[in-house]
Amino acid sequence: MVPLTGYSSVAGVSLDEWVRFGRLPQDVLDGIIERTRGGGGEIVKLLGTGSAFYAPAASALRMARAFVRDEKRLMTAAAWLDNAYGERDVYAGVPVIIGAGGVEQIVELSLSDTEQAAFKQSVSAVRELVAVAEKMIR
Repeated sequence: MVPLTGYSSVAGVSLDEWVRFGRLPQDVLDGIIERTRGGGGEIVKLLGTGSAFYAPAASALRMARAFVRDEKRLMTAAAWLDNAYGERDVYAGVPVIIGAGGVEQIVELSLSDTEQAAFKQSVSAVRELVAVAEKMIR
């Protein structure tokens, strides 16, 4: 997960700006990011058994509705990258437009150097997992 705090806002003001104006301490934002990253595990722990399936199921329904109704909805989804964000031949979670044609467009946001490095690290981890899975099925 690559947090894009410049694109996340409260009352129309980005989290980066809240930090810059001294209204949100950086350590508090860092704590929010870490809690968000671990949110799935926290939900699983609270459920006791099973896994965190509610959010993925709700997302899948929103995607299906966007497809069926040709809503051209902006969502985050795992999409096949063919030179988007400087990556190719890999699925990664990115902002997309979903309509009757499925993923109709990958929306390329401007990333800071830190965000771009974090995204590359995330894609690298995906590639490693795919390689392990491929070895297992051979």
